[in-house]
Amino acid sequence: MTDQLRDGYDVVVVGGGAAGLSGALTLARARRSVVVIDGGAPRNAPATGVHGLLAREGIRPAELLERGRAEVRGYGGHVVPGEVDGARRQDDGFAVGLADGRTVRARRLLVATGLVDALPDIPGVRERWGRDVLHCPYCHGWEVRDRAIGVLASGPLAVHQALLFRQWSPDVTLFAHTMARPGGEEAEQLAARGVTVVAGEVASLEVAEDRLVGVRLRDGTVVSREAVAVSTRMVARAGFLAALGLRPVEHPLGVGEHVPADPTGRTEVPGVWVAGNVADLAAQVGAAAAGGAVAAAAINADLIAEETRQAVAAQRGSFSGWSEARVSELVTGDRRHGL
Repeated sequence: MTDQLRDGYDVVVVGGGAAGLSGALTLARARRSVVVIDGGAPRNAPATGVHGLLAREGIRPAELLERGRAEVRGYGGHVVPGEVDGARRQDDGFAVGLADGRTVRARRLLVATGLVDALPDIPGVRERWGRDVLHCPYCHGWEVRDRAIGVLASGPLAVHQALLFRQWSPDVTLFAHTMARPGGEEAEQLAARGVTVVAGEVASLEVAEDRLVGVRLRDGTVVSREAVAVSTRMVARAGFLAALGLRPVEHPLGVGEHVPADPTGRTEVPGVWVAGNVADLAAQVGAAAAGGAVAAAAINADLIAEETRQAVAAQRGSFSGWSEARVSELVTGDRRHGL
């Protein structure tokens, strides 16, 4: 089921994941006209279930989004498939352009387009991504508990990631890959927690009967592993905002690029809010949904403030017009009576 795209809305939400749908639901319940432009490529699509989400533990990502779309529509919101490729200022709002040539006007924008995971260029990683190649222990740690886990040093937080996964399994190996072998305090921490460090570049992942069985090094050595954690470089999907002067910046931890915003999701560009992974690279589904709701409340408050200013100005204008007419009437009356 899809909705007909109208010409204009109070809010256009770009992105139909947990953050975007949650924001749209909050806005629709606030009696705002809202449309979600859904590109249909959620980050967690390869995963078998969403974890750590209260009352929806293990729900399939597709089912969660299907329910979310139905809830938004139930309050009068629209959900329209499409790819946004640009946005520009128009009068006191925005014109949002879609790749198929359609344009929709918005008084405010909520950007919840998520991020793209840049995976290590190692054979087997992309093919197993979301299955037994993982990144977040809180999302997948329980499912690989007590198994032989490898952590591929592919980012600045590799040691931190190895120590995290040690909470779920006593058998964790850190593959240094192309990075320097940890030294000093990091080496001491890994040794104290029983995390083995293997030097040497990783050549590929070994798969047998549709399951991960090991990590092959460039020298031919194969280390038996049942799951591998990687640190992806996470880049916010926000290129279409460039015309508004809003661009992703490097995250302070060096793990990717995000769009900075205040705690409500308000960006430096007036009228534009962000929510979910586009702003918070580490946000899980629950946090992304919460961010969408917070941003939506802030947007609604901003619209109320604007509408109140307009109402006050209109009232003053009306009163001023009435006052001038009354004064003119009194002056005319005085002249008639020779005063």
